[in-house]
Amino acid sequence: MMATSASALLTTSLGATPLLGRGKVRDLYVVGDALLLVATDRISAFDHVLATGIPGKGKILNQISLFWFDLLAEIVPNHLITADVNAYPASLQAFADQLEGRSMLVERAVMFPVECVARGFLAGSGWKEYQSAAAVCGIPLPSGLEDGSRLPEPIFTPATKSEGGAHDENISFARMESLVGAENAGELRRLTLALYSKAARHAEGRGLILADTKFEFGRTAKGILLADEVLTPDSSRFWDAATWKTGGAQPSFDKQFVRDYLESIHWNKRPPAPGLPDDVVERTQAKYLEAFRRLTGRDLML
Repeated sequence: MMATSASALLTTSLGATPLLGRGKVRDLYVVGDALLLVATDRISAFDHVLATGIPGKGKILNQISLFWFDLLAEIVPNHLITADVNAYPASLQAFADQLEGRSMLVERAVMFPVECVARGFLAGSGWKEYQSAAAVCGIPLPSGLEDGSRLPEPIFTPATKSEGGAHDENISFARMESLVGAENAGELRRLTLALYSKAARHAEGRGLILADTKFEFGRTAKGILLADEVLTPDSSRFWDAATWKTGGAQPSFDKQFVRDYLESIHWNKRPPAPGLPDDVVERTQAKYLEAFRRLTGRDLML
């Protein structure tokens, strides 16, 4: 389909279904004892949601998460109940056009107040921290690494969850222990690195590098669950293995076209956020679709 911003779903409305909140991308509803996550086509950059969206982006992200939930279920249970709209409660059936392909009904969980980040390569905030401290989150790293370098082994670098659009802040493991307890911290680190390891191997087999990613976990009466989105281009850095070269920022399967455009118009990164021209929308949609195709081996019809 031709990607024009007019066909993007920016906001959902589900009648009497209680809205719990809207994030940068997802709308969250209360459905009995469960939650309904709906991935819209909103796109954010520099901590602001833009005036235009990327048609189908929510469906792409939702389907990527479902793929990973299935692939990684042997490592840790997840919060998915069903993504089949026909199996949703009757009260939601009238809104199938908003929900099909881009939603999932999930268990409610008490979320841990940390982002669980795994890094196999040096990039982003990790690269910035390494330049000043030769370490990331208190983990010493060898000298001589460059932007984009593969680390000797994957590392666990937790972060606080941001509020109100602020940046997440990298924290030490000791700080994480103080927030969630030593036993939980140790288990979340183990799970994060196990998930990263399996996902990185899969990505490598598809010609992609999983440079880093972040997971969110919650707890129910049954134990720890993997929650939220999983290993999408919005929460992870995927690079093309064929073009990877250390010494600078790598092209990613995400919203790089959007960031580049916003830099080119010298936006001051304050509200109101601008819209995007159709060519940037089309190229960004194509990049997300390519990520889906490379990761899953399937095409997605929007």
